[in-house]
Amino acid sequence: MADPESRADEPRESAAESDSEERALRESTLHPERIPYRGPVFHFFWPFTRYIVTSLSAIAAVFFFKVLNRTIVIGKENVGVEKNTLLLPNHQSMIDGFLVGTFVYFPRTLLTPNLFPWLPAAWENFFENPVMRWFSDNWRCIPVRKGRKDVGAMLRMEACLRHGTMIVFPEGTRTRDGKLLPPRSGIGYVMLKTRPKAIPVCMDGMNGLQPVGHFWPRVFRTILLYYGKPVDLAEFYSRPVGREAAQEAIGKVFSEVGRLQRVLARYRHHRRRLLAKKPWFFRLYKP
Repeated sequence: MADPESRADEPRESAAESDSEERALRESTLHPERIPYRGPVFHFFWPFTRYIVTSLSAIAAVFFFKVLNRTIVIGKENVGVEKNTLLLPNHQSMIDGFLVGTFVYFPRTLLTPNLFPWLPAAWENFFENPVMRWFSDNWRCIPVRKGRKDVGAMLRMEACLRHGTMIVFPEGTRTRDGKLLPPRSGIGYVMLKTRPKAIPVCMDGMNGLQPVGHFWPRVFRTILLYYGKPVDLAEFYSRPVGREAAQEAIGKVFSEVGRLQRVLARYRHHRRRLLAKKPWFFRLYKP
């Protein structure tokens, strides 16, 4: 039977172990230029491979969204080039990140590569396959594991956001009918800790271009993309960082996304009425 003193020491020892584990986790995730599961050879070439992969992908995205489809962009002057800028769009397809990042930062990323935004992405979609994992790492994706709170991913998001820009989809999954889904509180915690420039972003038409369950995207569609003005979250920064404050903070941003969606719906309706009176070749891209 253990004596009282040794029993009293047990909680302190377990707490010390927990603190050391958390410190180790932070050290492995807090450096934006290091991927915890990659070795020194990958990191040596990473600045070069990342620049080539992101630049070629952005060029392909411009061709796809501007030539094979028609993309109308509104409000990109609201974003700027500051570090700690967080873009918060609705989520409609697997290629939303290319759309949102390319049209606001490319071609400036050719001269300033660090402008290309970080993007948290589901492990099961982007990292299970080794080839896809290599591309995802070079696209500046941050793996997020399914089914549990991924503390390591949250810490890495904080570090990367403080040193750059980031795209996060607060809904956490793609919509099937174009309607907004309730935002999750996880990104709200990151926002309260990093105090970013929070930009609401709304896209319309991507669920028709690449519906859930379809691998190959369609062409000759019209995509609408609206970058809103930054949302002031100062009212939440004096409150304790907790679930309630995190949910309210992301809820405030996402209510603005809902307003932008209504604006785009009216714009698309009006545009269809105008194009209906034009010759057929004005409707080459489905309005």
